[in-house]
Amino acid sequence: MEQLSLSIKLENLSAQVTYENQDHLPEKIVQFGEGNFLRGFVDWMIHELNKQGLFNGKVVAIQPTPYGKVVPKLNAQDGLYTLALRGIENGQIVERNEIISSISRGINPYSNWDEVLKVAESPDIQFVFSNTTEAGLTYLEETYDKQKSPLSFPGKVTAFLYHRYKVMNTKPEAGLVLIPCELVEGNGDVLKELVLRYAKEWNMPKEFITWVNNHNQFCNTLVDRIVTGYPKDNVEEYRDLLGYEDVLLTAGEPYHLFAIEAGEDVAERLPFHQAGLNVKWGPITPYRELKVRLLNGPHTMMFSVCYLSGVDTVLEAIQDPDLGEFVKNGMIEEIFPTVKMDEKEKRLFVESVIERFENPYNKHFLTDIGMNAVYKYKSRLIPSMLDYIKQTKKLPQSILFSLAALIVYYRPDRNDGDFLIGRRGNDEYTIRDNKEALSALTKAWEQFENDGADVSRLTASVLEDEELWGIKLNEIEGLNELVASNVSSILLYGMKKSVRKLAKAATK
Repeated sequence: MEQLSLSIKLENLSAQVTYENQDHLPEKIVQFGEGNFLRGFVDWMIHELNKQGLFNGKVVAIQPTPYGKVVPKLNAQDGLYTLALRGIENGQIVERNEIISSISRGINPYSNWDEVLKVAESPDIQFVFSNTTEAGLTYLEETYDKQKSPLSFPGKVTAFLYHRYKVMNTKPEAGLVLIPCELVEGNGDVLKELVLRYAKEWNMPKEFITWVNNHNQFCNTLVDRIVTGYPKDNVEEYRDLLGYEDVLLTAGEPYHLFAIEAGEDVAERLPFHQAGLNVKWGPITPYRELKVRLLNGPHTMMFSVCYLSGVDTVLEAIQDPDLGEFVKNGMIEEIFPTVKMDEKEKRLFVESVIERFENPYNKHFLTDIGMNAVYKYKSRLIPSMLDYIKQTKKLPQSILFSLAALIVYYRPDRNDGDFLIGRRGNDEYTIRDNKEALSALTKAWEQFENDGADVSRLTASVLEDEELWGIKLNEIEGLNELVASNVSSILLYGMKKSVRKLAKAATK
């Protein structure tokens, strides 16, 4: 079977895949990172812009670590790869396969740093994108050698900008727009601080620091799309469907959201919105709150309730009548009113979230969502809980039932080194969290086992821990009593029956 490359003729392609040749466009973007997410998100968006004649530029992908394996594959395929989008969109199941041609080439900076510096010299380059994971957007002490690539991502950016500054003779118009996609709050601000730190520690001229500050834009962003990557479990099916072999085949969901904190000048030069893409320009805080509260919040709310009810994935949970009703009730009745945003936009977002939960192509395991669940509950659900109480003078029943379920989920069956092992019937599961959370929950359950199974004392000892929750939850009137009642019900009747009891009480 033929390997994906420019040699594939359009007329030989399967009817199940689309391809539009975008050769001979100038390189306008340097991208630090070449992984699944960037190829299934940013590079797909650039491809869409090019198809509509709105950008007409290519991406140069820079390998972020010395151990990367994507760049040789990317270059062997002439920068081409297939993106397969699977899911539900506007109530309809969609399956789209498209060859993405927005990447011109990949560069390994550890063996070809000179090539990276040549890119920095190009007057066509306007933008920098990145996704080097949260670990990449950190400081690493290292020395500057103009002949070699720095190891850290911010170090590479600093060296890249410095070379451009010198070659371009300090011109203001040589400044770039930097749009990091790492999942770090204030990612643009963080990157800028790191670049300035390296510039100072590497004794670069003050004029360069002024140029970075005044003529380069570092944009905070929020990104949202599930990109699962190479579909190794059914790759043969894709080969037969497409009619060629693609070692960089990337799968993802149709839904996407890209919020970029930048002005109209950037939006005009990079007109994602004109291409019909779900890109929001301007302050990203409302969209961060929207995502954290109405996507991440329901994920955290559902994981322990649904897993201990006997299902393993988000799809199974949302398809179960009782569990699906529990999740939707918590989202719409309790979390939704606390989000400060236009009602129509909130409604559309909730509809998209439910479609994503119902995506038959995504296996989103509840135990994966349950990793570091105490911190997630603190950041994703407690703000909604407190706002709901403030607005209604009532306790949110679904949110607090999920807190009871979390406490039960963290009941240890045994210790396994750095983690705990819980039990669901005959199945074991790993409880992963920081040492403080695991220690606090273990201590509370040990006390419960040793002091006559006093559920109220168990929940009070957990809820009063300000280090865990950022607030003494047991000081909220009636909260400990409600959580203790829910824990007692779960222990006595099981999770599924307790969910049904909760639903019946809500209808009274």
